[in-house]
Amino acid sequence: MTRALITGGDGFVGGHLRAHLIGQGDEVVSVDRECDVTDYDAVRDVLSLVRPEVIYHLAALTHVGESWTNQSEFIRVNVLGTKNLLDAAHLIVPDSCVVVVSSSEVYGIVAEQDLPLHESFRTAPSNPYSSSKLEAERFAKEAYRATGQRVVIARPFNHVGPGQSTQFVVPGLVSRLFDALDQGRLEIGVGDLTTRRDFSDVRDVVRAYRLLGLRAQGGEVYNVASGHDTAIIDIAQQLREQIAPGVQLRVDPALLRPVEVPVTRGSFDKLHETTGWEPEIALSRSLHDVVEEFRLRRGEL
Repeated sequence: MTRALITGGDGFVGGHLRAHLIGQGDEVVSVDRECDVTDYDAVRDVLSLVRPEVIYHLAALTHVGESWTNQSEFIRVNVLGTKNLLDAAHLIVPDSCVVVVSSSEVYGIVAEQDLPLHESFRTAPSNPYSSSKLEAERFAKEAYRATGQRVVIARPFNHVGPGQSTQFVVPGLVSRLFDALDQGRLEIGVGDLTTRRDFSDVRDVVRAYRLLGLRAQGGEVYNVASGHDTAIIDIAQQLREQIAPGVQLRVDPALLRPVEVPVTRGSFDKLHETTGWEPEIALSRSLHDVVEEFRLRRGEL
């Protein structure tokens, strides 16, 4: 049994991580808005109370589109929040492992021949969100180099599953398709459907986080990826067939980002070699489970 602390515990991933840790017999404390990670004293007080052996740092602003209009807040939460946590952990629980959750967005725009992406590939953020995540990584690596603090960096690629906000592509499509069905509309607005993404089920992702907290080498970066990329148009068409086959997909300029990464696909070789992790849940099941969750909310199940 491991005593664990999750920051950002009320979020999509935090809820799944908490359930997984408890299922594995860990003792878990989860904090969210009651512990503002930009407030060093608040972070220090929580660590003094919990004395965790593993800290999963999920607290962050994560919506890429919003980062373009709220850059200073993304820097404050994602960068300062990470530094506060690392500094407080080094002071209060210096032997703990801190799993800092970054993002595959730090790789930026890549060419097809560069895929799959390995952790040694160059970083070149293409939006304010990914810039903030890379800066948080820099503080994590400095903490390891300067003090030997056991800090592990996870770079998850896209993940999906029940409970995700409709701000994100899959639940956003599901929500708009159900709305069209209810309102008798024959089309929905969509963003750029030409992009290809590496999707993992969130339940696989949180398994990876726990294994990293227990087995990973301090100072190292690990991709969390499926090793496959899927076109968003294929996902949209699968969802349309499940929910509202007659509805057409129309590109809405309001849903397009200023800069879009055309394709991403990650290698999870390093993660597998270190922890034995590999993905278990197929994307088709993930999509099915998201749709079924919406049906349950609507009282159809």
